[in-house]
Amino acid sequence: MASKCNVVSVVGLLLVLTLLQNPVTVSGQRNSGAGLFTFGDSNFDAGNKQTLTKASVAQGAWPYGKSRDDPNGKFSDGFIAPDFLAKYMGITIEIPPALVPGVNVSRGASFAVADATLLGAPVESLTLSQQVRKFNQMKANWNDDFIKKSAFMIYIGANDYLNFTKNNPNADASAQHAFVTSVTNKLKNDISLLYSSGASKFVIQTLAPLGCLPIVRQEYKTGMENCYEPLNDLAKQHNAIIGPMLNEMAKSTQGFQFTVFDFYDAIIRRTAKPSSYRLFMTNASCCGIGSHDAYGCGLSNVHVKLCEYQRSYLFFDGRHNTEKTQEMFAHLLIGADKNVIQPMNVRELVVYPVDESMTELWVPPTPATVQARESVSSSHGYESY
Repeated sequence: MASKCNVVSVVGLLLVLTLLQNPVTVSGQRNSGAGLFTFGDSNFDAGNKQTLTKASVAQGAWPYGKSRDDPNGKFSDGFIAPDFLAKYMGITIEIPPALVPGVNVSRGASFAVADATLLGAPVESLTLSQQVRKFNQMKANWNDDFIKKSAFMIYIGANDYLNFTKNNPNADASAQHAFVTSVTNKLKNDISLLYSSGASKFVIQTLAPLGCLPIVRQEYKTGMENCYEPLNDLAKQHNAIIGPMLNEMAKSTQGFQFTVFDFYDAIIRRTAKPSSYRLFMTNASCCGIGSHDAYGCGLSNVHVKLCEYQRSYLFFDGRHNTEKTQEMFAHLLIGADKNVIQPMNVRELVVYPVDESMTELWVPPTPATVQARESVSSSHGYESY
């Protein structure tokens, strides 16, 4: 009996020592030492807009940050997806807004700014190419090895299509196609610019169904049940180009690695089957006024309505998701399978050997993969997808 106890004790001690030598986060992601850099628009803005503009910004005031009692310039009632993703990657400090002087950028930074576009010259914002230029100005903060093994996360293009549709309400199919080509070509060029700056691991998020945003439903008077399909069509055209474009870049560029998160489908599934994800309202906002409560959240001169329980909502304001759903998306990014993010999830991407060519590439969804998504989401709810 004593010898058995001794064996158990030794085994237990070895397990403890192993865990101490190989710490993991609660999500199961071993800390790879990689950082996280984010680029794009208000979805990933960690507080840059309120630094860049001279005016007071809505997202810097309550009820933004409501769930954390901290209106910190993020477009949510609390944390946003990159905050959670960083935690799951084993990063123990907050990923800060790069435009704020004196912040700790040792594990990455957010260069995303609200109102950002790929084309044009956004007012009091930065295009993606300008964000990349800012990254290059700050490159001395990180060594080349750290940059190369870190994840570079991009979500941009929504403002380009929202502005195009507003300014060209009668654009025909040819004009729409030409504009999508211009936007996606610019995205490719800007990703190439980041690659030439030392980045090698890219997380590209497809555009949301823009016609289903509460502010779009409200402005185009679609009613509660319908989306504004012209904008959804533009988003679909854009998204269809992303995977093949990145495949080509991976084939032709040494060490270029990527993954694509199907954000469009993640939103559509929650809109179509709210109860599967423990949501109650998916077509109107928690904070705002109007037919879909989509306008004015955080504005001092607007008397908005605020929902009682934001965790039952998909959208906090007219364009941005609640902290609860942001956390869901981060779970998908770090650990979902190829039905949601492909050709690998972020956990796999950050440990993929640097400078090696990818052995798998993005493949178009098939009826079988779509059916698999529906089957898993119906049986497991938000925990899976």
